[in-house]
Amino acid sequence: MSFLAVLLALIVEQLRPLPQGNPIHEALIDWARWTARNFDAGREHHAWVVWAVTVFTPALLAWGVFALLHHQSLLLALCFNLLILYLTLGFRQFSHYFTDIRDALEQGDEDRARRVLQEWRHLDVSELPRSELLRHVIEHALLAAHRHVFGVFFWFVLGSALGLGPVGAVGYRMSEFCARYWTFKQRAQTAPVNGGLTLRSQAAFAVLDHVPARLTAAGFAVVGNFEEAVDCWRQCAGLWKQSNDGILLSAAAGACGVSLGGADAPSLATGSAGGGYAVALPGEVTLEGQGSTPGAPPALSHLRTVVGLVWRSMVLWMLLLALLSLANRLG
Repeated sequence: MSFLAVLLALIVEQLRPLPQGNPIHEALIDWARWTARNFDAGREHHAWVVWAVTVFTPALLAWGVFALLHHQSLLLALCFNLLILYLTLGFRQFSHYFTDIRDALEQGDEDRARRVLQEWRHLDVSELPRSELLRHVIEHALLAAHRHVFGVFFWFVLGSALGLGPVGAVGYRMSEFCARYWTFKQRAQTAPVNGGLTLRSQAAFAVLDHVPARLTAAGFAVVGNFEEAVDCWRQCAGLWKQSNDGILLSAAAGACGVSLGGADAPSLATGSAGGGYAVALPGEVTLEGQGSTPGAPPALSHLRTVVGLVWRSMVLWMLLLALLSLANRLG
């Protein structure tokens, strides 16, 4: 049922993507504000309380509804999984920005490409050289693909294997949302009472993303230049302050043969990914590391290479899931 739910969710999301500013997104912002306001009394341990309530309540609610529907009908449970995946998983929640930037660059309209990137990532890219502009687009697209697709995919499959339905997908996306939302609130000087809430939410998401980030990097290596990807993973992951991001981006850089990284490489905590469920909150990019990975300077052709890498990796994981589902049924 996991394979069918993921496949249908990807198809539906391609045909009818979730719009920006949707009621679910707005409700999540209100939910995060309410939990911080009512469960945060300023002490250090209250940060964990707020995080746990914000993340676990929707996840447990999703599990409860799934269990009830599964008891009634497998078809109802499948439909519920499809709904949750539609809200949490999908390329179209961010890909329109990437597509608009690529189209603008192909048409020679670099100013428009800069405006779209600024709208997407809330960066001042007006003075960036063209190669740096392309590097930002590639890095943010790779991170967005991981957090919107591969990370959700992993936790959904794991939760389903344990009989928990979509609880993993909801928990992962809520954790990622909290890490960015409270960081943004703090940087905008409208933070909740407990400043430790930002650090705790970032640390919690780093733990949840530890395995998915490495699996995504491994998938990039398998479907790309394996030897270069592994070598770049080993040698260059430390260029990024966030270890999960470093592993993912360095492996992708080696797989595509493009140079990524630098003095302003993006971090999870401050970046944002526009559009869709649990996203579209503004953020920033901070100084994270020095140096860059080996490879050719970012060029327009690398945008298509990255798209191919992500889709091949998605096909790889879908095939593995299909084989696992088939083996489970035959067994």
